[in-house]
Amino acid sequence: MLRLADAWIWDSWIADDGDRYHLFFLRAPRALGDPGLRHTAATIGHATSRDLVDWEVHDDALVPEAGRWDDVALWTGSVVRGDDWRWRMFYTGLSSVPGRGVKDQRIGLAESGDLMSWRRAGDRPLLAPDPRWYRTLHDDRALSETWRDPFVYRDAGVWHMLITARDKDAPRLYDGVLAHATSDDLATWELGPPVTEPAGFGQIEVPQVRLVDAQHVLVFTCHPEEQSPEQIAAFGPHTTWSVLGDSVHGPWDIASARPFTAEPKLFAAPLVQQRDGTWAFVGFRNQEPEGILSFDILDPIPVTVRGGAVSRA
Repeated sequence: MLRLADAWIWDSWIADDGDRYHLFFLRAPRALGDPGLRHTAATIGHATSRDLVDWEVHDDALVPEAGRWDDVALWTGSVVRGDDWRWRMFYTGLSSVPGRGVKDQRIGLAESGDLMSWRRAGDRPLLAPDPRWYRTLHDDRALSETWRDPFVYRDAGVWHMLITARDKDAPRLYDGVLAHATSDDLATWELGPPVTEPAGFGQIEVPQVRLVDAQHVLVFTCHPEEQSPEQIAAFGPHTTWSVLGDSVHGPWDIASARPFTAEPKLFAAPLVQQRDGTWAFVGFRNQEPEGILSFDILDPIPVTVRGGAVSRA
């Protein structure tokens, strides 16, 4: 388990250099007192491990920078390695633009040669939601723009990015979709329509696509309070969900998603391949609604694909 005495840890993602696992995670000082304040104080922490159990904590990978569009806080992302063997981190940034706060979410890019030292690439966000397909602050300023959690992967020489977004027209608690963009060079991206249809989820957070036990699977997180009444009635309150697809591109029928029942409160859980080839979740239990501040990264939970969903092995 990874626990910091002076900081809360929540969402995380993992890069594997073949020797060590590099865990990147959101962190904020416990000295804030109120955990609700952590969202506007988040930096991207960094720790490494050879077994996903014992972690060595390093300096933060990335922090907000004054005078930039991401000067308030940094949120969840993903890391990939390009053809030039340099690592790219795609992350979510928050701006201090007056009146927007945490509702204004954008996608940024940083680069590294060794996963230890990072520098930002460019001085502006990579992508913004296109109002042809996605809800923006101009549609409803009472709601978050919900443009975050970029997950990047490659297929047939093309890079793909999935982004947590909202459908332009669907009602609340049914409007969560995954935006989709493509790139040839990891720097310039072309945004397209969503790859999912609205279902019983108001947000499809921290998405990831993996090949587990020869099955293509999409895993995502959704707070129970962001799920429709029908969804809760059918499955009860769960936070980690999975859906199977025919390929790395799905198709992803979110309406057929099934919960990870072994840990109903498991949240923002990277699905990582262990050294023996098996897979495991590494995440945290979101017990904040009950007043339990369990902001620690759990030991790996072995999983497999069984019965059309990701289940405990």
